[in-house]
Amino acid sequence: MTGNAVWYPFTQHATEPVPPVVTRTEGAWIETAQGRLLDGISSWWVITHGHREARIMAAIRDAAETLDQVIFAGLTHEPAEQLANALTQVAPKGLTRVFYSDSGSTSVEVALKMALGYWRHAGDGRHRIAVMQHSYHGDTIGTMSVGERGVFNATYEPMMFAVDSLPFPEGDGQQTLDAFEALARSGQMAALILEPLVLGAGGMLMYRPAVLRGLREICDRHDVLMIADEVMTGWGRTGRLWACDHAGIAPDILCTSKGLTGGAIPLAATLASERIFQAHYSTDRTRTFYHSSSYTANPIACAAGLANLRLWGDRPMQDVLDGLAAMQAQRLARFADNPRFGNIRQCGTIAAMDLNVPQGGYLAQEGPRMRAHFMANGVLLRPLGNTVYLLPPYCVTAGDLDLAYGAIESYRPA
Repeated sequence: MTGNAVWYPFTQHATEPVPPVVTRTEGAWIETAQGRLLDGISSWWVITHGHREARIMAAIRDAAETLDQVIFAGLTHEPAEQLANALTQVAPKGLTRVFYSDSGSTSVEVALKMALGYWRHAGDGRHRIAVMQHSYHGDTIGTMSVGERGVFNATYEPMMFAVDSLPFPEGDGQQTLDAFEALARSGQMAALILEPLVLGAGGMLMYRPAVLRGLREICDRHDVLMIADEVMTGWGRTGRLWACDHAGIAPDILCTSKGLTGGAIPLAATLASERIFQAHYSTDRTRTFYHSSSYTANPIACAAGLANLRLWGDRPMQDVLDGLAAMQAQRLARFADNPRFGNIRQCGTIAAMDLNVPQGGYLAQEGPRMRAHFMANGVLLRPLGNTVYLLPPYCVTAGDLDLAYGAIESYRPA
């Protein structure tokens, strides 16, 4: 098996080796034909409890005995109904409606369309979207438009729409708050979209809960909708179920995917407040929310999501998150005096640091070199340029983390 027909994502085939073939996954580990790898990034941030978690796998098998994909317009099914009700019970207060899609990108596309639809149906001309510098929300047209402009999307600039960008919140974030206050006063601001507390693909950049709370206050003051992209930050990554919980705020729209099914199978949901739903609710059929995909609310995926919700209810997940955060902090501490690394940071279960090199950024040459070094040492990590981070499954052990941090410590720049 060579993979010659496959075009791999985020892979430059001219410079990358043929990837190892995965033969099995279990817990925090990936087995390949060349050996075992510790999954230090939860397979692109999706695996929460661990690979092939028993109860989620059982739910998938059970659902497949009676259901496969069915159209979700004009028909419904129990897994989707139960999961939607369960999500509204654990979501930030006021999110009462659940719209299903397939991925993090599509959940954000849905959110943007909901926000613009809300203002159109309200008879208001608002149409501007505010975004945060260095943000990333996906690779579809809308999500690229509200993300950082750069190497990810420069080729596709002609297809993207204009947005208003806020500076990333450094320190107390006052510059960011002031900039947003000025934009919000214009009366044209439809929505603010942000990754709460941690900007993932932008370099695991972290900001304070007080800034998130301040942005929410400005949204309230000027009636701007807040969209929280919790695709990565949700399901415990920041140390709470939702990153918004740290600030004690609720967005108007919340996007979730990745850990929604424990990472086992693709599913996404966009949760909206009742006023957004009611703006689309009418005997006038032109106010219908015109969005769907062929696999909306796949029953097997919804069954996996419901099993994940039940795990969060049955297990002492806060203790699990606190324990992992403590293990990460203990190991990060030994890098404090290491001159090869800087900007050491942590938010809940997420840990990151920057390799000190003359040329940083996403295209830093040390990124691919570090990745190869880590794989040679039995650890799957994908540095964001010169930023190396760990975002492991919650079942990871102290010994597993020692292996990962040992691989980081042993790396020497070229």
